[in-house]
Amino acid sequence: MSLLVTAALVFVTFREGQLPAPPAADPKAHAAALMAAMTASEFAKVEADFDDKMKAALPPGRLATAWASLRAQLGAFKQCGGDVRVRTIADKTMVITPCEFDRGKVDVQFAFDAGGRIAGLAIRPAASPYALPAYANPSSYTESEVTFGAPEWTLPGTLTVPAGAGPFPAIVLVHGSGPNDRDETIGPNKPFKDLALGLASRGIAVLRYDKRTKVYPAKMAAGVAATVKEETVDDAVAALAFVRTQPRIDPARVFVLGHSLGGMLVPRIAGADPKLTGAIVMAGAARPLERAVLEQTTYLANADGTVTPDEQKAIEDAQKLVEAVAALKPDTPGSTPVAFAPASYWLDLRGYDPPSAAQSVKAPMLVLQGERDYQVTMEEFARWKAALTGRSDVTFHSYPALNHLFLPGTGKALSAEYDQPSHVAEPVVADIAAWIKAPRS
Repeated sequence: MSLLVTAALVFVTFREGQLPAPPAADPKAHAAALMAAMTASEFAKVEADFDDKMKAALPPGRLATAWASLRAQLGAFKQCGGDVRVRTIADKTMVITPCEFDRGKVDVQFAFDAGGRIAGLAIRPAASPYALPAYANPSSYTESEVTFGAPEWTLPGTLTVPAGAGPFPAIVLVHGSGPNDRDETIGPNKPFKDLALGLASRGIAVLRYDKRTKVYPAKMAAGVAATVKEETVDDAVAALAFVRTQPRIDPARVFVLGHSLGGMLVPRIAGADPKLTGAIVMAGAARPLERAVLEQTTYLANADGTVTPDEQKAIEDAQKLVEAVAALKPDTPGSTPVAFAPASYWLDLRGYDPPSAAQSVKAPMLVLQGERDYQVTMEEFARWKAALTGRSDVTFHSYPALNHLFLPGTGKALSAEYDQPSHVAEPVVADIAAWIKAPRS
């Protein structure tokens, strides 16, 4: 389940419950019928197939709101079908259906149990082939698959290490919101893979890993009092500890980079790891999450000058979220659902001010921002600068042509831009590498 929507793309991702298996009927036909109902706004037909966990996760009306939000982001629905994929895991079946909208493409994933009930539902950016960025030199690094973390939350990742004896400085990449993979894949783009290969080509080892909410969706969904500690911070700290034990890596030069939600949580990660050599905030969110949801939804709805009924409903639902979070009491049961996260999640973040919290971070910091970013804005970047002004060990860079993923573009940034194949701009990679390798007393 996606616990946040401020990450690289404001996509709605639903609770996956348990992962899928062969239902009694043909799973492709079942998924096609459900897609037909969704695109016809007959959401009750879809909800009627939910298992008990899905009914609890998505009460009546929530699916309609999510679909309206998706249309507000990507425009009018065009078609579904084509390369429909089926995967069987244990006693569940997942059917992945590509769908196209005016301003982008997504994969709609239904998870069916053995009786044909919907045990999970997710809407994610469509996957596309990846090409190496020009600044990656495959002969200058090697990659290996690794696992780390506590036994109950072991995570898979990729460790990219420069060629040579080392020891090399290393950096851990911490994702934005949602059940991200290790590459932070959004459509055809893989920002974390770009960073890993680009930095390793410049002599810096990189660990990137699949997020806990991607590896353990059902287990996370069952948590009664989840917060960002369980979702992000604990695993980032475990990743940093793991990197320090690896051959050819200098344990005295280990850094962390957080993007979006990960950037917002850099102060908490740094507070939990006093050995940290330095921290990079990359488009770090600074406004309250619920406020960001409202403002992003409003921005996208108004981008073409016309607010459709679907877009207006998405704005109204986002406003209701702001009000619902404000109405939470300290003694509200943590498991109480509030939109796409439990009450515990919202209460944990309520009052958290990342730039102010960063004042307590003792490690040097680098703060990066794309000036065309509508998800984490230049106003938020200004708040980081204001909070950390006067610190000689904090460096700031902003990039006029870059968006939230640090991909180049022109004009008004829109979510459809993430569907165009691109790479993290080379100056960003160069600035990060130079900052990591700079002499420190």
